[in-house]
Amino acid sequence: MQRLMLLPAKDATKIRLIQIPEDFEEHEAYRHVVGLITEIEESNPDYSWEDIATELEDHQFYAVDFILGPHLD
Repeated sequence: MQRLMLLPAKDATKIRLIQIPEDFEEHEAYRHVVGLITEIEESNPDYSWEDIATELEDHQFYAVDFILGPHLD
């Protein structure tokens, strides 16, 4: 079964969905992704999603295309 992680954002157009590698437990994947994103933010204040996506892919976390559905309350 494919496991996914939603990367939320205030701006709906910046929400991202990534696939979690099979050999990661959920809490381990969460911590790993937080660490990777933090590294990028600290080393490059002008980072872009492409910078993050590249780093995630280097660690076998792959972006997944999705369609944003209607807002639920």
